[in-house]
Amino acid sequence: MALSQARPKRKETGGRYIAYRKKRQYELGREPSFTKLGKKRIRNIRTMGANRKLRLLSADTANLFDPKSKSYKQVKIKTITDNPANRHFIRRNIMTKGAVVETELGKARVTSRPGQDGIVNAVLIS
Repeated sequence: MALSQARPKRKETGGRYIAYRKKRQYELGREPSFTKLGKKRIRNIRTMGANRKLRLLSADTANLFDPKSKSYKQVKIKTITDNPANRHFIRRNIMTKGAVVETELGKARVTSRPGQDGIVNAVLIS
């Protein structure tokens, strides 16, 4: 079934909106990518205007920024320890923006959107 991003059928009060037209192709969304922990896998997606979006399906490294030394390092991700988007993502090792990951250098918070950007950027928090 297609994911629609058109306006809802009902108002906040519970009343119905009267449809003035049918759904449009450009209003359709896509299934989330659920970037997992594992060997790096990327999928290219054609978006509106023939642009490209990189879907990161799985990754095992992150571009880690250390605020103390103000330097970047590419480090291995051990596991996902916290994810405010969904508590069940921790068990499934799914990375989203805001997820806390355990790396070789310590805990880090993901600052990029892996399912949209195709890369995992993180900032060291401990």
